[in-house]
Amino acid sequence: MLLFAATVVIAKAKVIYGGMPWVKDPVVLPEPVTPDGWKYFTADEAAAVEAIADRLIPHDEISIGGKEAGCALFIDRQLSGDYGKAITQYRLGSVTPGTPQQGPQFSDTPAQRYRAGLGALDAHCKKAFDGKAFAALSADQQDALLTQIESGELALEAVDSQAFFNMLLQNVREGFFADPIYGGNKNMAGWKMLGFPGAQYDFRDVIGRRGEDLKIIPISLINRKS
Repeated sequence: MLLFAATVVIAKAKVIYGGMPWVKDPVVLPEPVTPDGWKYFTADEAAAVEAIADRLIPHDEISIGGKEAGCALFIDRQLSGDYGKAITQYRLGSVTPGTPQQGPQFSDTPAQRYRAGLGALDAHCKKAFDGKAFAALSADQQDALLTQIESGELALEAVDSQAFFNMLLQNVREGFFADPIYGGNKNMAGWKMLGFPGAQYDFRDVIGRRGEDLKIIPISLINRKS
């Protein structure tokens, strides 16, 4: 007969009164992006992306435009980091175009697609507009060109034009609404436009005040570093 002995470990619980203990800043936050030059874009590429951002999110009476909000700076820093290098994406093996539900299927990185797409856009503009770059075109010309690229009417050389446009649109949106710590959303303009409160601690004091303009001042992660 085999006998088994069980060891019972009795944990000593600690009773806490007056709320949970608070540890300040337990998470290491990223360093705030500073506008100290372009890390990935060339000057001409940056000018094109700033112009595109201003057409996708133009300045109006509601808020500032994509250029002033720093969308190009946000994208530049993303392309110079893990996103641009496609660190989290599987890119080996055969690449077969799939359905829209399967997402993009690319063997190259976002940084490579930006370089190729902006280069193709620049080549087209200079050929079609007497040597002018995209940033030098009028707002109407820029809008018409972006509309053609979005619809697939205009195919840029060696680039999936519609996929390039969709990536630009997605990244400009991210730059306009991401936390300012990442370089875009200057002065939290995107959040103020929507009434988004940002990185608040909690909302227990206002949770029941539905339908009211609470006039909450947004808080960025940048403030959490001080």
